[in-house]
Amino acid sequence: MIAYLAKRIVQSILILFGVSLVTFALLYLLPADPVRQIAGRNASPQMIANIRRELGLDQPFIVQYWRYLVRLLHGDLGRSYLQRTEVGSLIAARLPATLLLMVGSIFCELSMGLTMGLFAALRRGTKTDQALMVVSFVGVSAPQFVVGLLLLYVFAVQLAWFPIGGYGHFSNLVLPSVTLGILGAGWYSRMMRSSMIDVLRQDFIRTARAKGLKRAAILFRHALPNAILPIVAMVGIDIGLFMSGIVVVESVFGWPGIGQLAWQAIQRVDTPIIMGVTLVSAVAIVLGNLLADLIAPFIDPRIKLK
Repeated sequence: MIAYLAKRIVQSILILFGVSLVTFALLYLLPADPVRQIAGRNASPQMIANIRRELGLDQPFIVQYWRYLVRLLHGDLGRSYLQRTEVGSLIAARLPATLLLMVGSIFCELSMGLTMGLFAALRRGTKTDQALMVVSFVGVSAPQFVVGLLLLYVFAVQLAWFPIGGYGHFSNLVLPSVTLGILGAGWYSRMMRSSMIDVLRQDFIRTARAKGLKRAAILFRHALPNAILPIVAMVGIDIGLFMSGIVVVESVFGWPGIGQLAWQAIQRVDTPIIMGVTLVSAVAIVLGNLLADLIAPFIDPRIKLK
């Protein structure tokens, strides 16, 4: 286990280094100039040059990236060009909202997706199976902003069951979580169906049936733990995706998460915030995948971490 963790930590460091290098290079090559955003439209060339020199943006790429990397190794994500605030503080302020939305969304997509996939697998080839797969396809294909606006219109405007937007109460969490959950449920249901059908064909399932075990015991004690392993891996990826913030959903519902912060930074070419959110997302994806790998042996003891 220790050797495995050490290997994964080294791999994670290399991945994060690559993400930071590629992201920094892309932002450096962008035609948009953050200095002009800071200085304003009426700034003189001398003022623009002074701001560029003050921020170190007049230095070559290697020098800029090296300075950023040194600060990053000391836990400094930089300072926002426009908000004049530490990027770490800005992200930390948005983190609780993002974590809350992540938990709610994963709960919704798993509860809907696994249930649909299980029912579809048990009724393979029937009209129920076909209907559930059509629903999952619609969920995967529907644009998030359309689903979000539709849910707002029906449940917030017409029925007035939930608030239109905001943050701070459980009622504010329901609609954005369901919006994200519908998309994820489509993927999870299809994967769960495929995995469950494959497991139900295995010899150990036939042996369990031959021993006279009840159907519920076969499904939940033997089939489900084996079929759910691909789902665990997908949840690990989803943790990273949700940690980076879902820009569209957060914009529709006015959710003050990291995605909204990133979108505002992209519009203003606020490079330090873009870099900070990207690295936080990368760290979350790496940790999510590591967590999924560590949980897998507890679900299936045959899996050995090497």
